Amino acid sequence: MKSTTTRIDARDRLILALDVPSPDEAEQLLSCVGDLVTFVKVGLELYAAAGPEMVRRLIARGKRVFLDLKFLDIEETVRRATARVAAMGVEMLTVHANRKALTAAVQGRGGAPLRLLAVTVLTNFDGNDLREMGIQRTVEDLVIARAALAAEVGCDGVVASGEEPAVIRRKVGSRLLIVTPGVRPTGTSRDDHARATTPAQAISAGADYVVVGRPIRDAADPAEAAATILAEMQTAFDARGADQTGPCEA
Repeated sequence: MKSTTTRIDARDRLILALDVPSPDEAEQLLSCVGDLVTFVKVGLELYAAAGPEMVRRLIARGKRVFLDLKFLDIEETVRRATARVAAMGVEMLTVHANRKALTAAVQGRGGAPLRLLAVTVLTNFDGNDLREMGIQRTVEDLVIARAALAAEVGCDGVVASGEEPAVIRRKVGSRLLIVTPGVRPTGTSRDDHARATTPAQAISAGADYVVVGRPIRDAADPAEAAATILAEMQTAFDARGADQTGPCEA
C-alpha cells in the first residue's frame, strides 16, 4: 500500500479500558466521557460479566472495540475462537506471542479486517519476573524477539509498554502497530505496572495507540481526565510529526 501523510487525531488513538464488573457500569463510564472516547477496550473482567453481547452493544452504538482476551491455547481452539471474534466486528484482538497461537489466530481471522496484536511482555513484569519463569533474557530482548515473531507470522501489531516502542521500531521496523497499556499521566499512581509511562513518553517513543483505564475510570470527573490525557496526546503526536501510515493504516 502506498504511504500517505495525515495528521493524527488523538481521539482516534486513545483506547479507554472498560475495566468494570458490569454492563451498567460500562455504560455509566461511557456516558461520563461522552464523545471524547470513540475506542474502548473490553478485557477479561467485563467480558466475563457480559460476554459477546456487550461487544455487540458497543459496536452498535458506534464504538470501536479492542478485545483484550490474550488468547493462548491449542491451535484449533485459537483458530475457531478468533473466527468468532472476527465475525463480531471487533477491530483489535490480543493473542499471546506464541508462534502456534499467533499462526492459528492469523488463520482464523481469514480475510476479516480484525487486527491481531501479539502480547510481548505484560507491563507488570520486570526482569525478576522473567527469571522466575525461567526466561534468561532481558525484558527488552524478549519484547524485540516477540515483536519480530509477530511480524513474521502476519500479525498487525504488538502490545508493549511505553519503554519499548523506540527499540521495536529500530530493530523490527515501522510496519507493526504498537499499542501501549500501563499509561499513567504525570503525578498519578503507577498502580501494578512495573513499566508505566506517561502518554507523551509512549507516543514520543513511537506508540500508535495508548490504553488508559484507572486514571479515567477512577477520576472524580472522568470526562475532564480524558480531556487532559487527549490534550497531552495531541501535543505529543503533533511534536512527533504527521503519521506515515503504511500496511497498518489507522
